[in-house]
Amino acid sequence: MKRILVVDDEDQVRAMLRETFERSGYEAVEATNGREALELYSENPADLVIIDIIMPQKEGIETITDLRKVYPDAKIFAISGGGRIGPEDYLSLASKCGAMRTFKKPLDRKEILLAVEQVLGKGL
Repeated sequence: MKRILVVDDEDQVRAMLRETFERSGYEAVEATNGREALELYSENPADLVIIDIIMPQKEGIETITDLRKVYPDAKIFAISGGGRIGPEDYLSLASKCGAMRTFKKPLDRKEILLAVEQVLGKGL
């Protein structure tokens, strides 16, 4: 079973993504910030990491950069609702740092699931 690590400080976003992926046959693991995500990934690497950009403790860009240094082949998607600037700027930077795909919040379940299936194959 393909494993997806969902990293977001918003409980609702993590729950929605976990439910979407589990219904489609993937295993979903959650982290609330980049620091926690790096620990989980080092213990048991996921097939895909989906990471929010704006988070407390360790934000997404820094986490993407750290993952790329240690795990250059990691598959990473970035998500953002923006902050002081629009999500496009954050997501553009995430792409430059190594995110394969980017998505603006609010997320479209079908769009993100299709992207996951393109990268990992069908879950079920």
